[in-house]
Amino acid sequence: MGPSPNQNSPTNSAEEAFSKNVWTKGGFVEFFVLFFINIATRRVHIAGMTPHPNSAWMEQQARNMNSYFDELPQRPTLLIRDHDSKFTAEFDAILKSEGLDAKKVGPRAPNLNAYAERWVQSVRQECLEHFIVLGEAHLRHILGEYVAYYNEERPHQGVGNARLRRIGEEEPPTEVAEGAIVCRERLGGLLKHYYRQAA
Repeated sequence: MGPSPNQNSPTNSAEEAFSKNVWTKGGFVEFFVLFFINIATRRVHIAGMTPHPNSAWMEQQARNMNSYFDELPQRPTLLIRDHDSKFTAEFDAILKSEGLDAKKVGPRAPNLNAYAERWVQSVRQECLEHFIVLGEAHLRHILGEYVAYYNEERPHQGVGNARLRRIGEEEPPTEVAEGAIVCRERLGGLLKHYYRQAA
C-alpha cells in the first residue's frame, strides 16, 4: 500500500460510468450511472443516471458538474476519463470552458483510472449485488445511501483505515475513547457504522 495522497494538494478528479439493470414495468432496463471521484480526498459524487445517455444528457451533466465543482473549497483542474464514446468532444469542451482539462487514459489500461475502477468494484460488491432494483427511484435511494456511507462513515485503508474527511474539514474528529457503542445502519442493515456516543 502506497502513501495516502496529500488532501491539501491541487485536486484532480477521475470520472467513470457503470451500468445496472433495473426492474421496471416494461421489464429490465439498463441504467447508466455517471460519477466523479476526487483522487486527493477519495470522495465520490454521483453526477446522474439515465437509461438513455445521449449526447444532450452528457452535455447537461458536464454543466451540472461545473456548478458542483464551483462550490468545492478547491476546484479540480484535471479530469481523468476512459475512452467511452458517450464522453463527446462537446462534453470535454464544456468542462474545459471552466478550466477543467479532460485527459483520456490509455486503451485497455484500467490501472490508469484505478481509483474510479476500484469504487465501481466497491459499490457493486458491497451494495448493488445484494438488491433487485425496482425502478429508478429505488436505484437513486440505494446509491444515495451507499455514497453517504462511503463518504462519511466507511473506513478506507488508503487513508490509514479512517473515514474520509468531510468537505471543509481540516482533520477528522478524534474518536471518543469512552461511551456507549452505537450502530448506525443503512439499507436495512447491509451497511453498518459503529461509533462511540459522546457522554
